[in-house]
Amino acid sequence: MMELEVRDGKFLHVQTSGDFGRLDAAASNSHVAAGLLEQMADIGSYRRAVDPAASNFALGFVDSMEPQDATEALLLTQMAAIHQATMHMARRLNCATILPQQDSAEKALNKLARTYAAQVEALKRYRSKGQQVVRVERVTVESGAQAVVGNVSHGGRGHGES
Repeated sequence: MMELEVRDGKFLHVQTSGDFGRLDAAASNSHVAAGLLEQMADIGSYRRAVDPAASNFALGFVDSMEPQDATEALLLTQMAAIHQATMHMARRLNCATILPQQDSAEKALNKLARTYAAQVEALKRYRSKGQQVVRVERVTVESGAQAVVGNVSHGGRGHGES
């Protein structure tokens, strides 16, 4: 958990308590881990007001997704920020009273939602190490044709073949 307070009207003081073992292990570097915590504390700041609940939400999200390395920890932190911005824009859209405000909020909301979806896909690809799976749902074999059932591999040319 993070406790946040603004000191001297301009400095954000962050005090942490609890187990950050997964985040520390994923960051694999104390500077990266400290930077992530500081950035998550900033996520909850809006117009210089500090919102510990929003910062702890971001921290909880990153922790619950169990990042395996620094890349995942950074991407998950970005995802938390984009999610919070998406919710902020949804709130602005719901409160918009004139058409230009609605249009602006709707465009921003759509961009943020697409960004989050792209981040989810990027995380999925990264975690699968780029392995693609093709699943065939239906096979139609015409009369007189043959179907191959099993693993098919297409090899390249061997050494010395042209």
